[in-house]
Amino acid sequence: MNASATTPTVVSERDPGARTPVITVTGLSKDFTAPCGDRLPVLKDIGLTLHEGEVVALLGKSGSGKSTLLRHIAGLLAPTSGTVHYRGSQVNGPNPGTAMLFQSFALMPWLTVQQNVELGLQARGVAAAERRERALGAIDMVGLDGFENAYPKELSGGMRQRVGFARALVVEPDVLLMDEPFSALDVLTAQTLRNELLELLTHPESPTRTALLVTHSIEEAVQLADRILVLGTDPGTIQRVLPVDLPRPRNRHTPGFGTLVEDAYEALTGERSGTAGAEGHDPLWGSAPLPRAEVDTLAGLLEEVDGRGGAVELAVLADALSYEVDDLMPLIEAAELLAYARIGAGKLTLTATGRGFARADILTRKHLFAAASLANVPLIATVRTLLTASDNGRLRERYLHDRLDASGAQHAQARGLDTAIAWGRYAELFEYDARDRVLLLPAESRPGHAA
Repeated sequence: MNASATTPTVVSERDPGARTPVITVTGLSKDFTAPCGDRLPVLKDIGLTLHEGEVVALLGKSGSGKSTLLRHIAGLLAPTSGTVHYRGSQVNGPNPGTAMLFQSFALMPWLTVQQNVELGLQARGVAAAERRERALGAIDMVGLDGFENAYPKELSGGMRQRVGFARALVVEPDVLLMDEPFSALDVLTAQTLRNELLELLTHPESPTRTALLVTHSIEEAVQLADRILVLGTDPGTIQRVLPVDLPRPRNRHTPGFGTLVEDAYEALTGERSGTAGAEGHDPLWGSAPLPRAEVDTLAGLLEEVDGRGGAVELAVLADALSYEVDDLMPLIEAAELLAYARIGAGKLTLTATGRGFARADILTRKHLFAAASLANVPLIATVRTLLTASDNGRLRERYLHDRLDASGAQHAQARGLDTAIAWGRYAELFEYDARDRVLLLPAESRPGHAA
């Protein structure tokens, strides 16, 4: 994108309260209805103000309601309670001051680049000649001049997302709403587009200078945003607001960048400890969703930390493993959940149990993992108990989903059932028949097994 030939260093404005509010969300809550008919709270008492010229990131784990909140602000969903206002007027339908950019590009494959970009203008009744002029200007602005007549199938992923940018910006919205717009792109392309997006938003002549970004990437949030809103889960609530007081452009080598990444990480992972046994959840199932972490990868992480003396800063660990800090999150959550490690001051430290696991041989690890799972993962312990109590040592997966629904924990734990099954199989606590979708006790533990 070529909004300007040179991009000056831009410092975030320190006092958003001194600027004009564009979007105001007050007391917004949203409930959905689960398949069993129960009320499923997704967002609770959300309050935020987005000011003119500000980039705000919504950061949270999967299931925290980030995309749902974005759609309320766009006017695509109606809240169960609370309000959304755009420049003082309540939003009761599609928000006229916003445009959305999606992860999936959402291009019409039978339309050319120019025709895709013109869609929003056409929906607003703009005359054909003006549509063409504005679409060509937007296409040129995002660096796709020469591809006006190309079809989406002819374009790379980065070029398709540039079309998405052009289509959103051509309607000259006050606010650009972005739902993980870079997550489907390769690392280098995503980095390029982030930088170019900031050029457009900070250019003095740009009609769109305000943005709200949904992301699960901590580093992306720190790189792009003036403020980061960290959302908790079940239901989604704003847990913490982190101001990003760093000059632009910024990257992981910018002084203070790593500290903000660590602060955001602690805000994300610290929320889980206070939810166990909360009202509406059955403590037998647990209320925190299990992270998607493979045991072999977790073991590799623990071995790496143990080899570095048992305590490592997150940024150092990420570099050593060639990971983004964000990508370590599921593994670190798993290590904390199993009491193998603890996090504090941006550093991962192994417990005595964690060091024992890291140094154990293959068979001993299985026994240690079984003990840690039964002691620390209510879902695995409950499955094992149900299997042991059954007449034939069998349990249908559908039954577990139904029990999770009935307990009110379905939103938190149903997503983690695959993890529970994988961990339980590794620990040899139970087996799984994928064809019939049945969990079974190991053969030697089943009723009627001959010793």
